[in-house]
Amino acid sequence: MTGGPNDQSASVSDSGPLIAPAVPEEDRHPSAGTSEHSAVAHASAELVQKTTPENDNDEPQNALTKKFTAAEWSALRKFRSMLPATFTEAFPDRPDASSTSYVLWGVTIDPTKPKDARVSVVLMKFLRARNLNPDEAKAMFISTLRWRQSFDVEGAIKEQYPEDVFGGLGKIFGKDKQGHPVVYNLYGGAKDTGAFNDIQRFLRWRVAFMERSIALLDFETVDQAVQIHDYEGVGLFDRNENSKRAASEATSIFQGHYPELLARKFFVNVPSFMTWIFWLFKPLISSATLGKMAVVGSGPRTIGAALLPIIDERELPKRYGGSAEGF
Repeated sequence: MTGGPNDQSASVSDSGPLIAPAVPEEDRHPSAGTSEHSAVAHASAELVQKTTPENDNDEPQNALTKKFTAAEWSALRKFRSMLPATFTEAFPDRPDASSTSYVLWGVTIDPTKPKDARVSVVLMKFLRARNLNPDEAKAMFISTLRWRQSFDVEGAIKEQYPEDVFGGLGKIFGKDKQGHPVVYNLYGGAKDTGAFNDIQRFLRWRVAFMERSIALLDFETVDQAVQIHDYEGVGLFDRNENSKRAASEATSIFQGHYPELLARKFFVNVPSFMTWIFWLFKPLISSATLGKMAVVGSGPRTIGAALLPIIDERELPKRYGGSAEGF
């Protein structure tokens, strides 16, 4: 079992807009008439219009895009202009890739008509994960598109996974007070199930589980999920080489191909022997990611004290301090 996608935040600088200069006084002919002056002024105005970045008011907006900064809009416009080339590089065997739409997380991205609020939200995730650098975001996006094709994500979603093996490993239940779906990763549920006997099967289940949670996001008002990592029942010697390898590979997948999908992350029922590991690696975690994480103790009362401020008790299972029957 592994955690969800990493959470990286970013910023970027960009060269300022090219503004057409006014015609210098010394370049004007002293006998030039009014009509000539008007023509020059009109040409200058057209050049200004062409070289000045679009106003945010020209963009299709939703509740999430309205939170974009000026720097993010600037980076997004450049990234968006690269989409035809991006799709061509991602799918070199498709002659029409530069003009063919692609559906990612339920959002249709048309490289020829990319102006869409939900598309902007999806693309911004890759930009934020790469410090608003369009070239690096493009590379990450290409890598993700290629990986989804080679991994056959759509096929993994449709596969049937044995309930007695994977049924207890993860649950999606309720929403927080801001509408984020809440995803529960149950590490103790893998005990004695053989979930890690076939690492590739586990990874396909884990990706399908992630995709199920993403399907609950509308990318209009909600584009992230809350994750609860429950270590109840996990023992000191429960991890073997297969589980370690599965966790490592899953982490690599989520870090590389599922950016900026985490709202908050809580570690609950964490055994004392694992708590020190978190504190050991704490200096290596970015402040942005650390700000979304919390290590909580055990028991409904202790866990509830941490979760109830963000999750209504009717949306929180009793085992975590809420009033819902849960799972």
